[in-house]
Amino acid sequence: MAQVLVVEDDATIRSALIRGLTERGHAVRSAPTAMAGLEQAVGDRPDVVVLDLGLPDLDGTAMLRMLRGVSDVPVIVATARDDEREVVAVLDAGADDYVTKPFGVAQLDARIRAVLRRGGEEQRDQAVTVGGLSVDPRSREASLDGAKLELTPREFDLLHYLAARAGEVVGKRELLTEVWQLPYGGADKTVDVHLSWLRRKLGETAQEPRYLHAVRGVGVRLAAPEE
Repeated sequence: MAQVLVVEDDATIRSALIRGLTERGHAVRSAPTAMAGLEQAVGDRPDVVVLDLGLPDLDGTAMLRMLRGVSDVPVIVATARDDEREVVAVLDAGADDYVTKPFGVAQLDARIRAVLRRGGEEQRDQAVTVGGLSVDPRSREASLDGAKLELTPREFDLLHYLAARAGEVVGKRELLTEVWQLPYGGADKTVDVHLSWLRRKLGETAQEPRYLHAVRGVGVRLAAPEE
């Protein structure tokens, strides 16, 4: 799940994007103007910004340049403009991706996940520590309270993905897409089974969780046990 800021003045399009991205597990906020979007982007620090160019108070490209002066948040420009010179201009101004209207929410969701993957490449190889749990992707080893965990490759990938997002609720669809590389989902039971195996190796159960907390109807959250 990503924190997404949609900067779009068209209320119909804005509502459709909010609804569609929320259904795909993202937390979405919105702004109808460039200045309101800039304020939210700086104050709320979203994971990604979806930016329209035709805003009523300021052109989106100008907002992008202003935003780049204070933030490196990934920005996907979403607009009806398709002139090649404008595409080059917004990319040169600091956009990470560009999608032309009309587009489907599924395509936008895929582009969001792509820019976040690119942005997270440097963090992927770093060891993660959450409470007494340590996960090192370079050695592909994990330990709990100093004791090595014997994990299958898929269990390790699942644990590392959740640990790298400690405190966030991660949906099953996202896990199927990012860990299993199954973009269309449809196999939630696979996630449930692997989470059950992970809980067993972490010495906990769904009824008495320590690290893996189920959020009914949404997904799972990995967090350190409360002191």
